[in-house]
Amino acid sequence: MKSEEMIAALEATGDFKVLRRLRLPPQAAKIPDNARRAIFIDVETTGLDPKCDEIIELAMVPFYYSDQDEVISIGDAFSALRQPEAPISEEVTKITGITDAMVENKSIDQSDVAKFAGRSLIIAHNAAFDRPFLERFCPAMAQNPWACSMSEVDWRDEGFESTKLAFLALSSGFFYDGHRAENDCRAAIELLSRKLPSSGKGALSQLLASARGNSFRFWAEDAPFETKDLLKARGYRWNGEANGQPRAWWKDVFEADVEREKAFLRSEVYRSGKTVRTAKLTAHERYSRRIIPND
Repeated sequence: MKSEEMIAALEATGDFKVLRRLRLPPQAAKIPDNARRAIFIDVETTGLDPKCDEIIELAMVPFYYSDQDEVISIGDAFSALRQPEAPISEEVTKITGITDAMVENKSIDQSDVAKFAGRSLIIAHNAAFDRPFLERFCPAMAQNPWACSMSEVDWRDEGFESTKLAFLALSSGFFYDGHRAENDCRAAIELLSRKLPSSGKGALSQLLASARGNSFRFWAEDAPFETKDLLKARGYRWNGEANGQPRAWWKDVFEADVEREKAFLRSEVYRSGKTVRTAKLTAHERYSRRIIPND
């Protein structure tokens, strides 16, 4: 019995679900003239702080999508290792599999990164993490529009219990060798190429619709101390850094939810008609640390 027949027999019992290894799709012979280019990007780093930690691996996997926002082809990847100034910690090696020996004397030329990226849309599966690292390493990438496959696809509304990339892959019936940058990129592109299980919409289509829209950053300045748990439960984060943004609780809200968020702050936090400071965000500013509040 062939493997696919065995798999079908197992799954037909209702007691088994078989995971398949992610296989690379064949390269398209010719990219259609009207295809648009996007790049999925992932970094492995020495830590979580883009101000002091460093990139040790960078992967960029280009793909092309149609006017209907469907993935039609995947291109050749840019993938490289980089030696940081300080030794890689045991904890980082355990997570990434990257050792000091692997990165010894390795470097990444930021001009090569900028040339490969061009002005394409950049997508990451946690763009709020990846974008600050990339912009610090390669300032030219601040000019690119960015999107996030973790936050701009309604995974939970579609029935997924987690937005972690490996969990989404397993829940979608495939596995891959994770925690290496290029593998993560290819797994994410595979997810974006599929239809979402509940709505039936294309995952990439939903992401691009979000990326093309506007969002707004809200700052709950001077929020009463006793409302901090309420704000945290609603998804607000605290900014205590001297970064040009208000020292306040903040949250990014998509345009359709702006009036609802204003009403929440006025009725539940301030209990008044207090004016709330916001900043309008597009894909060019979203997930960056260069957001300037409106006066």
